[in-house]
Amino acid sequence: MSDVAGIESGAKAPHFTLRASGGRTVSSAALRGKPYLLYFYPKADTSGCTAQACGIQEALPALGKLNLTVIGVSPDPLKAIDKFAEKYGLTFPLASDPEHELADQYGTWVEKSMYGRKYWGMERSSFLVDGEGVVREVWRKVKPAEHAALVRAAAEAL
Repeated sequence: MSDVAGIESGAKAPHFTLRASGGRTVSSAALRGKPYLLYFYPKADTSGCTAQACGIQEALPALGKLNLTVIGVSPDPLKAIDKFAEKYGLTFPLASDPEHELADQYGTWVEKSMYGRKYWGMERSSFLVDGEGVVREVWRKVKPAEHAALVRAAAEAL
């Protein structure tokens, strides 16, 4: 349960190590000295999350030219994440945060409400981290269709 207001621009990015799609492991230590985008999404293979992931996949060549590593993070188990990545040809790592430890640190595990029912879930949010490990941009409640363009513009300014 996140009781953190969340990470803001200018804050030091939390350290992490997570298992990811394709048998990979992603970690902040391995990214030291490189800019990266952590984007938190609610659930693999749902319409909004698919649109967001496919938008990022499409933007990968341009983001790669900016030396930006992209990592998607959801509470889904690895099996569901691998299936999602394979189904849509997603080549960037999708990390599993089933206990929402990293999401709690970023303040993206929040109380939500749907049809009057309250529950805890992942807020669709993104964090652009520079090579020094400092959060430079924060997008909360991001719209999936706009996400890739926002990230690209901000990464070009790093």
